[in-house]
Amino acid sequence: MTTATTGEEPMALAAARLRTAGMRVTAQRMAVLMAVSESAGHLDADALRERAQRVTGGLSLQATYNVLRALTDAGLIRCTQIPGHPARYEIEHHDNHHHFVCLRCAAIRDVECSVGAAPCLEPQLPEEYDIQEAAVTFWGLCPDCRAVTPAP
Repeated sequence: MTTATTGEEPMALAAARLRTAGMRVTAQRMAVLMAVSESAGHLDADALRERAQRVTGGLSLQATYNVLRALTDAGLIRCTQIPGHPARYEIEHHDNHHHFVCLRCAAIRDVECSVGAAPCLEPQLPEEYDIQEAAVTFWGLCPDCRAVTPAP
């Protein structure tokens, strides 16, 4: 038998995740974390603010950025900076994945690490450098945009 999800259950889960990360639990943090968790990922601060406001009733864009920074610093969410696009946010899975960005519609899709474990690339740097992550962005056309684009 399945139980219908209530609005309180995702908030309770968000509160538990905040506590586990050693963070103070606030309505704004719970609402933003819930918005990131329930999205398909890769939303910008304005879209997350709009979703979080459905719970909080009011949330400034500055407060949203403050919460996003705190959640990122705590390792609960991941901020992806793609050139030419606003910062995007998703739940942090610690999987070192990369991204594909559609040149036409700007859709973003996760791409698994292509070569083994993090950072999954082998840069030519002296051993004194401690590389922990590699950010790779693949650019092209998503299937929908490709379907309407004539072949060259």
